[in-house]
Amino acid sequence: MKIVFAIGGNALGSTPEEQLKLAYEVSLPILELVQLGHQIVIVHGNGPQVGLIKTSLDIGHKHNPKIPFVSLNQAGAMSQGYIGYALQQAFRVTAAKLKLNLQPVTVITQVEVDPKDPAFQNPTKPIGDFCTFEEAEAMRKQGFTMVEDSGRGYRQVVPSPKPQHIVEKDAIQSLIQSGYLVIAAGGGGIPVVRDGVNLKGIDAVIDKDFASSKLADLIQADRLILLTAVSRVMVNYGKPNAKPIEKMNLKEANQYIKEGQFAPGSMLPKVEAAMLFVKIHSSRQAIIASLKETKQAIQGLSGTAIVKD
Repeated sequence: MKIVFAIGGNALGSTPEEQLKLAYEVSLPILELVQLGHQIVIVHGNGPQVGLIKTSLDIGHKHNPKIPFVSLNQAGAMSQGYIGYALQQAFRVTAAKLKLNLQPVTVITQVEVDPKDPAFQNPTKPIGDFCTFEEAEAMRKQGFTMVEDSGRGYRQVVPSPKPQHIVEKDAIQSLIQSGYLVIAAGGGGIPVVRDGVNLKGIDAVIDKDFASSKLADLIQADRLILLTAVSRVMVNYGKPNAKPIEKMNLKEANQYIKEGQFAPGSMLPKVEAAMLFVKIHSSRQAIIASLKETKQAIQGLSGTAIVKD
């Protein structure tokens, strides 16, 4: 099978040392699937990392005029290389230990968005580290949009338009067919809008789960696996009557969404991205699962499977 994985940026830490360590942890359960003959594509988030890069460069620019201002989309491109580098190192070493003849490669990926997407009027995508209420108030005074994030603190939010097309789709497909493990659309991809023959980068963040779904669709993947911190999607999450879901179809998923069962900043985009992937072809399946239970999820022993009917 051809499988696209979506890994959260928080799962990869916020320092270079932590990122490399966690990249090694990520590599083993995924490469175990390569041992079984599956083709793998990895999409990763970049919230903490792009926030770190952008904040550092902004501080440098403020205190040293020789340091140029760097836009968010340029910082996003930097994060693709930064995170891809750590993943390539980890996957190469782990593949050697498993005696796999496998070469990981990172594709700096641009993703087209619609400049008229309503998301530009309503910033919602969290980036950067969590901060206190006092820190958030100070950032608001500097013009940033700050929101409380699922009881975990405050974060900056930026527009999050939906992906329309993966610019490097053909290159990614070619690399997969040549036997590479491909890391692509990092951070949801670098958001660009088409201007004639040119592609213009814009300041926004594309949700990595929706980018994963779009990429999985375009390369005709068989499975989309959206990794999270829990073993299964749950209804009534955090309540005494919480219930894990082993499998749900589109009709059931829509009903749960109407009931407000999934938090907008965490589980909802995963469920919606999964639904987009499976709605066209009944043979497709999306799985929301824990990284540590990846192999079990493929076997139907863990995770929540989302199917068309």
